[in-house]
Amino acid sequence: MSTKLMLTVGGDGVTAAVLDPALRAALAAAGASALQVNVDDEAVAPAMRLHAARPVTAVLSVWTEGEARPVIDAVAEATGVRPDAYRVTEIVRLDPRPVPDGRRADVLANMALLRRPPTMAQQDYLDYWMLEHTAVAIRTQNTAAYVQNIVDEVVTDGSPALAGIVEEHFPMAAMADPHEFYGSRGDDAELARRINELMASVAKFGAGDGLDLVPSSRYHWRL
Repeated sequence: MSTKLMLTVGGDGVTAAVLDPALRAALAAAGASALQVNVDDEAVAPAMRLHAARPVTAVLSVWTEGEARPVIDAVAEATGVRPDAYRVTEIVRLDPRPVPDGRRADVLANMALLRRPPTMAQQDYLDYWMLEHTAVAIRTQNTAAYVQNIVDEVVTDGSPALAGIVEEHFPMAAMADPHEFYGSRGDDAELARRINELMASVAKFGAGDGLDLVPSSRYHWRL
Protein backbone atom coordinates (compact mmCIF):
# COMPACT_ATOMS: atom_id res chain seq x y z
CA MET A 1 0.00 0.00 0.00
CA SER A 2 1.35 3.40 -0.99
CA THR A 3 2.23 5.89 1.76
CA LYS A 4 2.32 9.65 1.30
CA LEU A 5 5.26 11.42 2.92
CA MET A 6 5.53 15.20 3.05
CA LEU A 7 8.92 16.78 3.61
CA THR A 8 9.72 20.45 4.21
CA VAL A 9 13.08 22.03 3.43
CA GLY A 10 14.47 25.56 3.60
CA GLY A 11 17.45 27.47 2.32
CA ASP A 12 18.67 29.56 -0.59
CA GLY A 13 20.01 26.66 -2.64
CA VAL A 14 16.94 24.47 -2.32
CA THR A 15 14.92 25.80 -5.27
CA ALA A 16 17.14 24.36 -7.99
CA ALA A 17 17.85 21.15 -6.09
CA VAL A 18 14.21 20.10 -5.66
CA LEU A 19 13.59 20.48 -9.40
CA ASP A 20 16.78 18.71 -10.48
CA PRO A 21 16.31 15.35 -12.26
CA ALA A 22 18.90 13.89 -9.88
CA LEU A 23 16.42 14.11 -7.01
CA ARG A 24 13.77 12.26 -8.98
CA ALA A 25 16.23 9.53 -9.90
CA ALA A 26 17.30 9.15 -6.27
CA LEU A 27 13.70 8.96 -5.08
CA ALA A 28 12.82 6.37 -7.70
CA ALA A 29 15.79 4.30 -6.53
CA ALA A 30 14.48 4.66 -2.97
CA GLY A 31 11.15 3.12 -3.97
CA ALA A 32 9.07 6.23 -4.64
CA SER A 33 6.41 6.14 -7.36
CA ALA A 34 5.53 9.85 -7.59
CA LEU A 35 6.84 13.26 -6.54
CA GLN A 36 5.09 16.59 -6.13
CA VAL A 37 7.19 19.71 -5.60
CA ASN A 38 5.76 22.92 -4.16
CA VAL A 39 8.52 25.52 -4.19
CA ASP A 40 8.59 29.20 -3.19
CA ASP A 41 10.26 30.66 -6.27
CA GLU A 42 10.40 33.81 -8.39
CA ALA A 43 6.99 33.13 -9.96
CA VAL A 44 5.27 33.60 -6.60
CA ALA A 45 7.58 36.28 -5.17
CA PRO A 46 4.76 38.87 -4.78
CA ALA A 47 2.60 36.52 -2.68
CA MET A 48 2.11 36.73 1.07
CA ARG A 49 4.13 34.29 3.19
CA LEU A 50 4.25 33.53 6.92
CA HIS A 51 6.87 31.61 8.90
CA ALA A 52 6.28 30.49 12.47
CA ALA A 53 9.77 29.06 12.94
CA ARG A 54 12.51 28.42 10.39
CA PRO A 55 11.47 29.46 6.89
CA VAL A 56 10.20 26.75 4.54
CA THR A 57 11.27 27.05 0.90
CA ALA A 58 9.76 23.86 -0.50
CA VAL A 59 7.27 21.16 0.44
CA LEU A 60 7.83 17.80 -1.22
CA SER A 61 5.12 15.14 -1.43
CA VAL A 62 6.44 11.64 -2.09
CA TRP A 63 4.35 8.52 -2.64
CA THR A 64 6.18 5.31 -1.78
CA GLU A 65 5.56 1.68 -0.93
CA GLY A 66 8.93 1.46 0.78
CA GLU A 67 10.40 2.79 4.01
CA ALA A 68 10.56 6.48 4.85
CA ARG A 69 14.29 6.59 5.65
CA PRO A 70 15.61 6.12 2.08
CA VAL A 71 13.29 8.91 0.91
CA ILE A 72 14.47 11.24 3.68
CA ASP A 73 18.10 10.44 2.92
CA ALA A 74 17.61 11.07 -0.81
CA VAL A 75 16.10 14.51 -0.14
CA ALA A 76 18.83 15.39 2.37
CA GLU A 77 21.60 14.40 -0.04
CA ALA A 78 20.06 16.24 -3.01
CA THR A 79 19.35 19.48 -1.14
CA GLY A 80 22.11 19.53 1.45
CA VAL A 81 19.40 20.21 4.04
CA ARG A 82 17.96 17.93 6.70
CA PRO A 83 14.23 17.76 5.88
CA ASP A 84 11.36 17.62 8.32
CA ALA A 85 9.31 14.58 7.29
CA TYR A 86 5.70 13.65 8.02
CA ARG A 87 3.54 10.65 7.19
CA VAL A 88 0.11 11.90 6.21
CA THR A 89 -3.38 10.85 5.19
CA GLU A 90 -4.49 12.77 2.11
CA ILE A 91 -8.08 13.95 1.63
CA VAL A 92 -8.84 15.65 -1.70
CA ARG A 93 -11.78 18.04 -1.46
CA LEU A 94 -11.29 19.80 -4.81
CA ASP A 95 -9.11 18.03 -7.39
CA PRO A 96 -6.14 19.94 -8.81
CA ARG A 97 -6.37 20.47 -12.55
CA PRO A 98 -4.30 17.83 -14.40
CA VAL A 99 -0.96 19.11 -15.70
CA PRO A 100 1.65 17.14 -17.70
CA ASP A 101 4.61 15.84 -15.73
CA GLY A 102 7.24 18.50 -15.15
CA ARG A 103 5.11 21.45 -16.25
CA ARG A 104 4.38 24.22 -13.76
CA ALA A 105 0.69 24.38 -12.84
CA ASP A 106 -0.69 27.81 -13.73
CA VAL A 107 -1.78 28.57 -10.17
CA LEU A 108 -0.66 30.08 -6.90
CA ALA A 109 -0.42 26.96 -4.74
CA ASN A 110 -0.50 27.96 -1.08
CA MET A 111 0.80 25.41 1.43
CA ALA A 112 -0.45 25.99 4.99
CA LEU A 113 1.36 24.15 7.79
CA LEU A 114 -1.06 23.86 10.71
CA ARG A 115 -0.40 23.40 14.41
CA ARG A 116 -3.04 22.20 16.87
CA PRO A 117 -3.48 24.39 19.95
CA PRO A 118 -2.42 22.45 23.08
CA THR A 119 -5.73 23.32 24.72
CA MET A 120 -7.74 21.55 21.99
CA ALA A 121 -8.16 17.77 21.92
CA GLN A 122 -7.02 16.01 18.76
CA GLN A 123 -10.46 14.67 17.88
CA ASP A 124 -12.14 18.03 18.49
CA TYR A 125 -9.55 19.67 16.25
CA LEU A 126 -10.07 17.18 13.44
CA ASP A 127 -13.85 17.29 13.75
CA TYR A 128 -13.97 21.07 13.38
CA TRP A 129 -11.37 21.16 10.61
CA MET A 130 -12.97 18.38 8.58
CA LEU A 131 -16.67 18.90 9.27
CA GLU A 132 -17.00 22.67 9.72
CA HIS A 133 -14.04 24.68 8.46
CA THR A 134 -13.57 22.92 5.12
CA ALA A 135 -16.87 24.17 3.73
CA VAL A 136 -16.21 27.70 5.02
CA ALA A 137 -12.76 27.82 3.43
CA ILE A 138 -14.04 26.66 0.05
CA ARG A 139 -17.04 28.96 -0.11
CA THR A 140 -15.25 32.11 1.07
CA GLN A 141 -12.22 31.85 -1.24
CA ASN A 142 -11.67 31.57 -4.99
CA THR A 143 -10.26 28.10 -4.54
CA ALA A 144 -9.43 25.99 -7.61
CA ALA A 145 -8.12 23.00 -5.62
CA TYR A 146 -8.21 22.01 -1.96
CA VAL A 147 -6.20 19.11 -0.54
CA GLN A 148 -5.98 18.29 3.18
CA ASN A 149 -3.17 16.22 4.66
CA ILE A 150 -3.69 14.99 8.22
CA VAL A 151 -0.35 14.36 9.91
CA ASP A 152 -0.35 10.81 11.28
CA GLU A 153 3.31 10.74 12.32
CA VAL A 154 6.24 13.11 12.65
CA VAL A 155 8.90 10.86 11.14
CA THR A 156 12.07 12.89 11.78
CA ASP A 157 13.30 13.56 15.32
CA GLY A 158 13.17 17.17 16.44
CA SER A 159 10.81 18.32 13.70
CA PRO A 160 7.95 20.73 14.41
CA ALA A 161 4.75 19.00 15.53
CA LEU A 162 2.29 19.72 12.73
CA ALA A 163 -1.38 18.77 12.81
CA GLY A 164 -1.89 19.05 9.08
CA ILE A 165 -0.80 20.54 5.79
CA VAL A 166 -3.33 22.12 3.45
CA GLU A 167 -2.76 22.81 -0.24
CA GLU A 168 -5.01 25.44 -1.85
CA HIS A 169 -4.84 26.66 -5.45
CA PHE A 170 -5.75 30.19 -6.53
CA PRO A 171 -5.47 32.21 -9.76
CA MET A 172 -2.05 33.80 -10.18
CA ALA A 173 -3.78 37.19 -10.09
CA ALA A 174 -4.71 36.49 -6.45
CA MET A 175 -1.18 37.43 -5.42
CA ALA A 176 -1.96 41.11 -6.06
CA ASP A 177 -5.76 41.34 -5.99
CA PRO A 178 -7.74 40.29 -2.89
CA HIS A 179 -10.92 40.11 -4.96
CA GLU A 180 -9.24 37.41 -7.08
CA PHE A 181 -8.17 35.61 -3.90
CA TYR A 182 -11.59 35.64 -2.27
CA GLY A 183 -13.76 35.53 -5.40
CA SER A 184 -15.67 38.67 -4.42
CA ARG A 185 -15.78 40.08 -7.97
CA GLY A 186 -14.83 43.65 -7.09
CA ASP A 187 -17.49 44.00 -4.37
CA ASP A 188 -15.73 45.46 -1.33
CA ALA A 189 -18.60 44.65 1.04
CA GLU A 190 -18.65 41.03 -0.11
CA LEU A 191 -14.87 40.87 0.23
CA ALA A 192 -15.09 42.04 3.84
CA ARG A 193 -17.89 39.57 4.58
CA ARG A 194 -15.90 36.65 3.19
CA ILE A 195 -12.74 37.61 5.09
CA ASN A 196 -14.67 37.96 8.35
CA GLU A 197 -16.41 34.59 7.92
CA LEU A 198 -13.15 32.84 7.10
CA MET A 199 -11.17 34.41 9.95
CA ALA A 200 -13.92 33.63 12.47
CA SER A 201 -13.77 29.97 11.46
CA VAL A 202 -9.95 29.94 11.54
CA ALA A 203 -10.04 31.27 15.10
CA LYS A 204 -12.40 28.54 16.28
CA PHE A 205 -9.73 25.85 15.92
CA GLY A 206 -6.59 27.95 16.18
CA ALA A 207 -5.51 27.48 12.58
CA GLY A 208 -3.89 30.90 12.53
CA ASP A 209 -1.73 30.20 15.59
CA GLY A 210 1.84 29.30 14.66
CA LEU A 211 0.89 29.13 10.99
CA ASP A 212 3.45 28.66 8.23
CA LEU A 213 2.09 29.84 4.87
CA VAL A 214 4.28 28.95 1.90
CA PRO A 215 3.28 30.31 -1.53
CA SER A 216 4.51 28.01 -4.24
CA SER A 217 4.83 26.89 -7.81
CA ARG A 218 3.59 23.30 -8.19
CA TYR A 219 5.12 20.48 -10.22
CA HIS A 220 4.35 16.75 -10.35
CA TRP A 221 6.15 13.70 -11.76
CA ARG A 222 5.44 10.00 -11.98
CA LEU A 223 8.66 8.16 -11.19
